[in-house]
This record gives sequence, C-alpha cells and structure tokens, in this order.
Amino acid sequence: MLTKYNLKIPHCIYSGEDALDNICCILQENQVKKLAIFTDKGIRKTGLLDLPMARVEKVGVSVVVLDDLPAEPSYVQAQKLVDQCKDCGSDFIMAVGGGSVMDTAKLASVLMTRKYGIQELLDAPLMVEKCVKTLMIPTTAGTGAEATPNAIVAVPEKQLKVGIVNPQMIADYVILDAVMIKHLPAKIAAATGVDALAHAIECWTSNKANPFSDIFAIQALDMILRNIEQACTDPEAMAAKNQMQLASFYAGVAITASGTTAVHALSYPLGGRYHIAHGVSNAMLLAPVMRFNEPACRERLAEAYDRCIQGGEITVQRKSAAVIARLEQIVKGLNIPTHLEQFGVPKEELDLLVASGMNVTRLLDNNMRKVTADDARRIYEEIL
Repeated sequence: MLTKYNLKIPHCIYSGEDALDNICCILQENQVKKLAIFTDKGIRKTGLLDLPMARVEKVGVSVVVLDDLPAEPSYVQAQKLVDQCKDCGSDFIMAVGGGSVMDTAKLASVLMTRKYGIQELLDAPLMVEKCVKTLMIPTTAGTGAEATPNAIVAVPEKQLKVGIVNPQMIADYVILDAVMIKHLPAKIAAATGVDALAHAIECWTSNKANPFSDIFAIQALDMILRNIEQACTDPEAMAAKNQMQLASFYAGVAITASGTTAVHALSYPLGGRYHIAHGVSNAMLLAPVMRFNEPACRERLAEAYDRCIQGGEITVQRKSAAVIARLEQIVKGLNIPTHLEQFGVPKEELDLLVASGMNVTRLLDNNMRKVTADDARRIYEEIL
C-alpha cells in the first residue's frame, strides 16, 4: 500500500433526479459561445442525444456534433474527431457516450491548441495541459471514464490498447443521470457493469491502494455486488441503475487514486488485437486473474467479504474464495462470454497474447503478485 497518495477528482459532479437540467447553468456560468459535442452514431440513432440537447437548446449556444467514432477506436480514428474539434473552434466540450467517446473528448481538451496529436502523447502523455473545459455525461454504468485522467486507444501497429494518462484530462464537470442508461441493452449493460466491478476489486487489491482509493473502491464494490444483476436485466429498475452509475463513478475515482492491475493489463491485447469489447475482455479474465492473485491479497479479499457479502464464512481463506466465486457467478449469470474460442481466437496465438500482455508494465507493476510470462500463459490458457 502506498505511503504517499493524492486524490484528484472532477471539479463538480451532479447526480440524482433530473441531473441533466444542470447543463444550462454549466454552459451559462462558463459563458460558452460554441459547444463541441462528442458522441457516436449509435447514441444519435437511439435518440439518446436528444435528452441533453433539449437542455443545450434552451441556452442558445452554437453547437457542433462530432459523432464519427467507432467502438474501441484506434488513435488514428480518435485523432480524426480531435482534428474536427480543432477546426470548429469550440470553447467548451461536452461528451455524451461511453468510455471511447469520453476518452476522445478528453484528448481533444488537451490538444485543441496544439500542433501535435495523440500519437505524440502515446510516448509523452504529460507534455500537454488542458486547453478547453469538459463536461462528461456517461451513457453506460461501467467505464468510469468520466472520473479518470485516462484515455484508452488502440494502437494497431502494436496490436494493443494503450492508456494515455494525464491529470489534466480529468473532467471539469460530470452529470450522472440514470435516465441516460435506462434503455441500455442488457448485453452492453452487463459488459460495462463488469468493467466497473473489475475497476473496484483491482483498485482494492492494487499495490497502489491507499486510504483515498480504498474509500471509493470498497464502496463501489459493495454497490455493484448488490445491484448489477437487477440493473442489467430490469429496464425499470431505476434505483439499481442509479446505484450502478454512482458505483461506476466511484470506481473511476479509485482508478485515479490507485490503479488497475493484471486483469486490465492482460485484457488490452484482446481489445487491441481481436477487437473484443473492453468490458468483455475484463470479464473473461476477472476470475482467472483473481484466483492467481488470491495468495497475495487474501486478507484484502476477506475484508471485502466482511463489508460486501457478510455471509457465514469464518476463515480468511474461505472468505477470500467466496468473493472470487461471487465475481465468477456474476459474469456467468449475465451471460458474458468466458472463452476466447467464442471470438475465433486460435490457440496458436497464445505466444503473441503473452508477449503483448507482458508489455503492459504500467498495470502489471500494480499487481500484488508478480506476473511472469509463464503465469500470463497459464491465465490465458484458462480462457482459450
């Protein structure tokens, strides 16, 4: 556990009933003249963008909507939207979407007045400062991107996803309104919800865990374990959806104060090479990695049991095992794929997976139990 630590969070967070109404005062207090809205075509097609747009129209600012962003974008695809944002000359950025939309908006916020682009940030993420303020409105309850200083992009030449981390990218404003996730398809709700679950348990068991991150990680874990199934399967369960949205944010704050571990590290090649959705990749690896980590974080997992499950187990070892069993139960119960064969990944790719996964040292260094190449191989073999 860290002995020196800090906490950086968005400047202002709005949540609860009709939280979207705060858009008006945010734009007015910042005297916004031209607003760039980052989203994607799927969100526009479902009409979800209409909800925040109704509030924006009340203010009467000039608006440019940037929606040409695919799922799990490469840095080149994200750069296209950043360049469009530069050209439009906006003085405020609003993101309405999932993790990729918010991450791209965050990158635009630090690149608006710069001649260089995302490619340069891959190797030197701290070279920039924020140029334009941001408002994040998540449409999933899982990525926590609205809270973090991270932007995740695929790097095709490395067949890997890479995290660009810069505290300047933390949002200025966040709106958590459960109406934005009310009609989220169960498949997406499940994958993103388990992503938040991974954030919480990884940060709780990270080498970088500290008193700040612990507060948010354990609260997020408790809320997710109690609400995720209902929130994903019942469209009318607005209380559970609100809890998941808050938990996702809390888990994002935990990432900012601490950091994820080998689950995320080993999942990055699955997204970068095979374009498997980030939440699904993490879901497949969650139980295998936590079983591997268990001897090194048994006491922490037992603490999580006492706070979040509170069953009849007595010994530390049984409590620890019960937490991992609960994680596995959630993934299976939500019908998330658990094996790579479902995505056509051949066993012959194992060496490439191991090599790519072992390159994610930024996150592997956070893991309480050291992961060797042989360890990574055995973990991947569990899901092949």
